[in-house]
Amino acid sequence: MSHISRRTVLRGGAATAAFLSTPAILRSSRALAASGEVNVFAWGDYIQDNIKQAFEEKTGIKMNVSTYGSNEECENKLRAAGGKGFDLIFPSVDTGPNYYKDDLLQPIDEARLKLDRITPSIYRASINLGATHRGDRFLVPFDWGTEAMTWDSQALPDLEYGAISYGDLWKDDMAGKVAARQKSVLTGLALYLDAIGEVPSNRAMDMYKSEEESRRVFEAVTDYAIAHKKNIGAFWNNATEATAAFTDAGCTIGQTWDTTGIQLHRDSDKKWRYTMPKEGGLAWTDTMAIPAGAENVDQAYEVMNFLMQPEIGAMFANNTGYNSAAVGTAEYLKDDLKAAFQMAYPDQAAIDNLWWWPAQTDFFATLRSEYSEKLTNA
Repeated sequence: MSHISRRTVLRGGAATAAFLSTPAILRSSRALAASGEVNVFAWGDYIQDNIKQAFEEKTGIKMNVSTYGSNEECENKLRAAGGKGFDLIFPSVDTGPNYYKDDLLQPIDEARLKLDRITPSIYRASINLGATHRGDRFLVPFDWGTEAMTWDSQALPDLEYGAISYGDLWKDDMAGKVAARQKSVLTGLALYLDAIGEVPSNRAMDMYKSEEESRRVFEAVTDYAIAHKKNIGAFWNNATEATAAFTDAGCTIGQTWDTTGIQLHRDSDKKWRYTMPKEGGLAWTDTMAIPAGAENVDQAYEVMNFLMQPEIGAMFANNTGYNSAAVGTAEYLKDDLKAAFQMAYPDQAAIDNLWWWPAQTDFFATLRSEYSEKLTNA
């Protein structure tokens, strides 16, 4: 995991410039083996022009890219089409069960993957996070990142790694200053209230234990959040909204994706910082999957193996700021991304203490939506 850290559209021109620096080995010739086309459905910033062009140049396969902005959008579109229409999608690993129950994905043929290109620890860990079902693998790790604390270090000079906490979002002097995403701020709050012994939850894992236990924790943390709702200056549900919460809505602290804090620090003002709270950052893994009704399966495997090359993993990381699951990307990263990783994860403990989103259960997903709406409408 020595490579850098969700959802941000880079400013115009960045992708074009990055393509000009595409490794020559990837531009030198078209591969002879593959041909045809492939239909990719990805998060909005995942397959930028430089990656698409490098893939087409290398393989001769035409890549048709469609984009989405949330896991729910991807799931719903694939479900409505009966698992057809796309050859490759990028689900978050914890959403696997949502696809399995409707047979929307096909098992992965691991013999067709260049497994040595994927970070072994992430590949193994994904088994327990939702990547497998009934003995078959359906999801292949693609990238990972975190949701943790972004703050204005000038307005809040006392906050730093080792001391900053999810609890800082709910202090009395934070009225109108907090940026929050409903569906995950409740989990961060569960971690905080468990840590201080106010709402025991086995480090939020009771939210997945049973419907009764999940409702107990959700009810308690939602009531707490509503009692302190004056602190929330802006809700966000995508990268644009998250950034605007700080640049336009006056928020000085928030629970955000890594890319929000890192890109504010890199592109806006060095006063913006991003790091893990002492309760542990929320960690996610996005994966690659082949829909059950995919028509271009050979080409889908070509895309997966292409994306896991170290040069391409680094190109992806340089584009987006997310951590590629490809082995060996570190040497190809830009210096500012290496520095951002150090800011986000100052020591090994920051990574060891991460809270990985478990595989979703039906009751958890239903209750999270219910209580997120309750918080929004309070």
